Formats: sequence, structure tokens, C-alpha cells
Amino acid sequence: MKVAIVGAGIAGLSCAVRLQQDGCAVTLFDKGRGAGGRMATRRSDTPAGETAFDHGAQYLTMRDPDFVAAMHAWKSAGVVAPWPAAGPDAWVGTPGMNAIVKHLADQTQVHWQHQVTALRRSDAGWHVELLAPTSLASTAAVDAPFDAVVIAVPAEQAAALLADHDPAMAAQAKACRSSPSWTAMLAFAEPVPITGDIVRHAGIIGWAARNSAKPGRSGPEAWVIQATPDWSTTHLEDSIDSVAERLHAALADQADRPLPTPIYRTAHRWRYARATATDRGALWNAGMRLGAAGDWLLAPRIESAWLSGRLLADQMLAG
Repeated sequence: MKVAIVGAGIAGLSCAVRLQQDGCAVTLFDKGRGAGGRMATRRSDTPAGETAFDHGAQYLTMRDPDFVAAMHAWKSAGVVAPWPAAGPDAWVGTPGMNAIVKHLADQTQVHWQHQVTALRRSDAGWHVELLAPTSLASTAAVDAPFDAVVIAVPAEQAAALLADHDPAMAAQAKACRSSPSWTAMLAFAEPVPITGDIVRHAGIIGWAARNSAKPGRSGPEAWVIQATPDWSTTHLEDSIDSVAERLHAALADQADRPLPTPIYRTAHRWRYARATATDRGALWNAGMRLGAAGDWLLAPRIESAWLSGRLLADQMLAG
């Protein structure tokens, strides 16, 4: 079976790896410049050296036996480590959260900077249509037609791609609204005077963490500050500078004494940060050979995205 997967996040990659284990030929398309998605790690130069921020998902936990086995394999590969500061069952990618996605992407064929805008079905199979095809998004890279297509992107984006082919599936995706998150990233040349490495539920801060204290990190003091969903929604269209300033001030309110002047400061807006999930697990239309996977089909957790991709792959392999 020749499969196209739209989205090379944890759900799409999990699906791809499982399909490949059964001999399928899988091609993934992702609009990003590289591995990460909502498990992204941003690296930036500062006067004190390069620093890194896990500005999406902060950590992951494991409950399902299959995911536990996968995590132990990733630990052996050196791409995850425990992070007790976030809890006894918290783990992070090393040296960044995107290490897990990179590890899986290295086992598959991913075409980065290939944004799929539509799907087209002919007698020969499925075709993907790309935004402004260039040398990066060449006809050869598309390699259509495909026997099956998987949509592994946030629910709002999945709904648009599914609408012309399976309205019922598209309606389920459309009903799963995601809450946004504004995230600030600050680096300092000296330690921030805050007791502990994590701040939770403090004013407009939903979560803040001393990112540089996570295992495997290097570089100057780095903090990631995520605003609450309500504040992020209210200020969704604010400028990056104003958001960074507000979250910087909110972090300062949690310090024992004035913060040092940051040597780097910016913010990132996640429009689709946390899904309102269903309990479907995965969606598969066997007649059309069209499916969808993602955390929005289970729960807003990294493990759930991985499980959704695996579940869809098993349904596809079963026919």
C-alpha cells in the first residue's frame, strides 16, 4: 500500500512507522521547515551563547504499555530523559523536545516545506495539491497517485482537507475546537531569582519553566512562559512584542527580587495549542482509503497523538 500522510508530527510519524513495519510505502508532507510541530524547540543566538526553548509541549508522560515500550526504546537511543521537576512521571526529549520527532522522522520519508492545500481523488488513486509548488515541492517529490491518505494535522486544519471527501469526518474535526496559547521565550546571562524551576497557575501564567534546567540542555538561563488559554484567546491578535512584555512582567511578579535584564526576548502564538478531544481514537473510511489521526481524537497529550497514529495504522492494515 502506497500511503500519503499530511502532517509529520507525532501522530503522522507514529502512523508512518507502524505502516512501514508492515511493508507499506509511506510519504509524509509537512509545511514546517523541520521536525517539531507542537513539540518544537527554538534555538537562538544570544550574547552569552546559543540557547534553546521548548516553546510547545513541555514534557510527556506514559501510561499505555505500547507507548511505555516506545519510550524505553527512545531512552536507549538517547532522545528522552526523565524530568523530576515536572513530576515523577514526566519525561522530556533530549537535547530538546523535538528530538523525539526528529528520531521518528529519520526513519521515514518526510518532505518538509510541502504544504498540502487540497486532496484530489481520481480513478488512479489519491493526489495531493501543494501550495505554490517550487523546486522544493516538485512533481517528482509528490510521487502520486497514492492508495490511501492520512490527515494528521490539528482538527481545524483537518476539517478543511476532509470536507470535500467525507463530510461526516470533517464535521467531527470541526467540532473539536483547539484553545490557543501565547508563549514567551526569555534568556538571561545570570540565574533568575525564582525558587524552583516551574511556575504554575500564577495570574496570566498557565505554566512557566526554567528550560535550561531540563536534562541535556546547555547554554544560558532560558525560560518558557505560557499564558493561560483565556488570556491567550483575549489577546490572540496582539503583537509579539506586547505579549512578550506582558509575560515577562508576569514572570517578574513571581521572583524573589528584580529579574536581570533579558539578553533575548520574543513570543510565539500557537493558534491550535490544546485540542478539545473526542474518544474516537482515529477515523478511517475504508471505502475511500481516507483517515485522520491526532491528539484531538483521544486526549491533548503527546502519548495520545502517538496512540492515535498507531491505532489508525492498525485499522488501515486490517483493511
